[in-house]
Amino acid sequence: MTALQEQGRLARAASYPLATAGTARKNAALEAIARILTERQGEWLAANAADIAAARETGMRPAMLDRLTLTPERITGIVDGVRQVIALPDPIGRADKTETRPNGLIISRRRVPLGVIAIIFEARPNVTVDAAALCLKSGNVCILRGGKEAIRSNRKAAELMREALKTAGLPEDCVSLVQDTSRETANELMHLDAYVDVLIPRGGAGLIRTVAKEASVPVIRTGEGVCHLYIDSEADLDMGAEILYNAKCSRPSVCNAAECVLIHQDVLEPFLRKAVPLLDRSHVELRCDERALAVLGGRGVPAAESDWEAEYDDYILAVRTVGDMEEAIDFINQHGTHHSESIITTNYFKAQRFLDAVDAAAVYVNASTRFTDGGEFGLGAEIGISTQKMHARGPMGLEELTSCKYVVYGTGQVR
Repeated sequence: MTALQEQGRLARAASYPLATAGTARKNAALEAIARILTERQGEWLAANAADIAAARETGMRPAMLDRLTLTPERITGIVDGVRQVIALPDPIGRADKTETRPNGLIISRRRVPLGVIAIIFEARPNVTVDAAALCLKSGNVCILRGGKEAIRSNRKAAELMREALKTAGLPEDCVSLVQDTSRETANELMHLDAYVDVLIPRGGAGLIRTVAKEASVPVIRTGEGVCHLYIDSEADLDMGAEILYNAKCSRPSVCNAAECVLIHQDVLEPFLRKAVPLLDRSHVELRCDERALAVLGGRGVPAAESDWEAEYDDYILAVRTVGDMEEAIDFINQHGTHHSESIITTNYFKAQRFLDAVDAAAVYVNASTRFTDGGEFGLGAEIGISTQKMHARGPMGLEELTSCKYVVYGTGQVR
């Protein structure tokens, strides 16, 4: 038995007591996690500082460094997220539907944990805690496999959380971290069918597509984020410029950041006149089609065909001119990743058409795509943003981490 198989075996063994632990014990474990992360945050920050130093030596891009970095303020936010999960209703045991059949059988459909959830993610140490908290509250054991860039941060977080679980009377193997960050262990985890019930990749498009293609374990695709803003001919241009700036620049390395703006030809020049000074604050590179380039002159660079499907995760924005809203809708449905899309318009009927016709997990009117987030949607921390249509779509909170069990009460019925 390999080390990862043994880790899977221990996770499976831990899944049975966790599934029946009850809300009070799970919440006590989460409170213990929140407390230990706060009291010993110095250890976590020191581990993260070592990761940051190593990442700088390898030339990691600033936007990705931002993803990797922990600060006292960010740890406070992570801990607050754990306590938000504590406050959320426990979905386990809830009856979605109860029906008495003509033969007298009482059939109830109840929410149950998925079991053992494996999560492969990249250089985001906050995911280690967010994922563990959601899995614990929903009665699931998690096997976490982060990227090598965050290995020190992830090891410390996992170590602290496992200590907290023991103090709360739950098996420490409810949360475990794959210590080896090699490609071989990722591949083995994708095929750990005997122990893993579902695999969730969180990261860039390359990681997600590789996992979806290679894994024999069931996969929930999350996080591919080629998100668009469409600036309509009847848009409030000042509002649109502010929304674009937020969607692109507030945190460009995350999956709900805008990567492409589509601008109606009738407002191309006035909109760019308002938007570019804002984008200049963050030195955003603009990759433009011919019409936008003619307006911008030397401020933009010509877009390649690949730019229309690029997830930059950086201060880069594709700019494209469209003749009308239908062209924008067709372009989004063809080139997007079904994550988050937004229209800026004052026309109610156009807004409704956009909402109906765009195929995405989250569709907005006059708002930033940056709101596609479990916390912002009232779900607490999320395990990821699902861009598929089976089982779960959009921010995945507690309910999306459950399955169902049919419970049947009889009085001697036979068939």
